[in-house]
Amino acid sequence: MKIIKKLLILILVLTVLWVDVPKNTVIFGRTINPPFNFEIKLGLDLKGGSHLAFEADTSKISQDDLQESLEATRDVIERRVNFFGVSEPSVQTLKSGSNYKIIVDLPGITDVQSAIDKIGATAQLTFKEEASDVKIGTTSAYIAFKSDPVLTGKDVKKASVSYDSTSGKPQVALEFTSEGKKKFADVTKRNVGKVVGIFLDDTTLTTPVVQQEILDGNAVITGSSTTDEAKSLAQQINGGALPVSIKLVEQRNIGPSLGAEEISKSIVAGIIGLSAVLIFMFIYYGKMGLISNLALVIYGFLALAIFKVFSVVLTLSGVAGFLLSIGMAVDSNILIFERIKEEIRKKKEMSIAIRLGFGRAIDAIKDANFTTLIVAFILFNPLNWGFLPQFGLVRGFALTLIIGVGTSLFTGVFITKHLINFFYKRAK
Repeated sequence: MKIIKKLLILILVLTVLWVDVPKNTVIFGRTINPPFNFEIKLGLDLKGGSHLAFEADTSKISQDDLQESLEATRDVIERRVNFFGVSEPSVQTLKSGSNYKIIVDLPGITDVQSAIDKIGATAQLTFKEEASDVKIGTTSAYIAFKSDPVLTGKDVKKASVSYDSTSGKPQVALEFTSEGKKKFADVTKRNVGKVVGIFLDDTTLTTPVVQQEILDGNAVITGSSTTDEAKSLAQQINGGALPVSIKLVEQRNIGPSLGAEEISKSIVAGIIGLSAVLIFMFIYYGKMGLISNLALVIYGFLALAIFKVFSVVLTLSGVAGFLLSIGMAVDSNILIFERIKEEIRKKKEMSIAIRLGFGRAIDAIKDANFTTLIVAFILFNPLNWGFLPQFGLVRGFALTLIIGVGTSLFTGVFITKHLINFFYKRAK
């Protein structure tokens, strides 16, 4: 059992170090590039970019459909943003009094007008059936379509570029929602050999001919000459329609120089604070302080690995949450050391004092960390309740605090205990 535990610890250590190694790191003259390129992702305030706030016009939306419509609008905007390759965008709904807003943060995008054009378009995507029998393939023929759409943008789950397995030509693959799948099956059944037009407002995107009945909710649109043409069509379909009209009410362009300046100050503050903690622990607790400092270094590597693996976007407030969690990590060690010192003053042997000290400190450590986690979860507001904070900066602080406190609980109890036992046995 001990061998298995040591093996698991070794695997954990090697994995954490492997994840934390930056790209193109030179060790002993050799360049190390991990197979999985995990990188720290910086948020809007550290990387720079665009912050946009849109006010939603909900006057024509019933209360029963309000939440669903807002979420659908947010999803459409998110699809538009992701399609343009924006790194780690943040799109969220926010209630302010009786008004509803959609907040869009786009790290790395400094052309605000371009971002507005990509996001704010309210064009309606529709699918319409052919209204008359016209010979397909005649370029001069005018195809009339029925006025009422049979499908809209909200019925399309995703459009993407794919390639024909036989000819290798680019095409657009469509995936419909569960409701859209049923509608599309009925439409294709009625229109085999006919045209179903896809429109963005009054502009015709494409007029594909239905080759057969499609029941699985997946279809392809052929006829694109180039990959760029297919990509453009997929982009327009993904843009879809915004179920709720939106109006831009705030725009801010945050330059990267602000991020560089603030992150530099944060690093300096973090180094000063961490150094002060390490010095205090060594002066006050001696050898145990050194063990605590080693556990703190391990905590730092472990937390960094978690940030990288789970693609946590670090904002300035997130860095503050992480630095605060360092104090929580040290606090756990202080409680343990004080309990051990109490047992030693009672003339207990070191091994017994360590066992009793950990046992009596663990309840206080769990309670302190648990209450902090409750507050952090409230600040993070995972269910997006309107009466709780919904701002990205607050959530960034809460997320890094949750990860930091959880990690400190592990290192403060498990890692510190094993380090003390290891060095105590070595000393004997």
